[in-house]
Amino acid sequence: MATALQTPAPGITDAEREARQQLAACYRVFDMLGWSEMIYNHITLKVPGEDGAFLINPFGLHFSEVTASNLVKIDIDGNKLDASPYPVNLAGFTQHALFHRLLPDAHCIMHTHTTAGMAVSSVEGGLRPTNFYACSFAGQIAYHDFEGVTVRSEEGERLIEHLGDKRVMLLRNHGILVMGRTLPEAFLKHWSLQRACEIQVATASMGTPIEVPDEIVAIHQRDLSKVQIPGGAGAADFAAMVRLVDRTDRSWRD
Repeated sequence: MATALQTPAPGITDAEREARQQLAACYRVFDMLGWSEMIYNHITLKVPGEDGAFLINPFGLHFSEVTASNLVKIDIDGNKLDASPYPVNLAGFTQHALFHRLLPDAHCIMHTHTTAGMAVSSVEGGLRPTNFYACSFAGQIAYHDFEGVTVRSEEGERLIEHLGDKRVMLLRNHGILVMGRTLPEAFLKHWSLQRACEIQVATASMGTPIEVPDEIVAIHQRDLSKVQIPGGAGAADFAAMVRLVDRTDRSWRD
């Protein structure tokens, strides 16, 4: 992801330039995978080397329209740090700024309203260990009850309390929330959780699911590290998806 923006803006560091390009690519990957939701939902990324600064999508643009240069740079209080003409969705800022402010390891945060994610978040019991991907998340998912659209800062205390030490949350009746120390790590979490939800929805339509015993889940989670490839969690996965996007549209680099 080292290629520079085609039209670099003055004053942008190399680190910010790379972060912008990585995040823009991620929005296009999400769209390619069918995870867009009109002009809503958010992926945010901290700006390296700048405390309290992060990038978010311009409110009003579809994921397929996001580019490296039109991402909006804001501070932890929602103030714009660039000359972007676009507004920022209050719901995105309220939730994401809270986690970026309080969780040093939440470098990238992703929130979506996918059909499968919303469906599983809306049933009693949430995600169950009934498939390969779901077993990877057993004991690692937090839950937060629906309180309406997330625009009130006072909900933040409950979000943080319910998240605890986990970095994956199903917002009940609402959707998916994942965090990562890097964007590729967060991407892999989201992709895996989405797959787990899709398979659970499909399984539920066929009959009574078979739940995997706790002792097998523990072995499964222990052995997952043996099948990871070098480069960091999700790095190769995300790079492969970006190559697929590039085959049809490279405008996200602008």
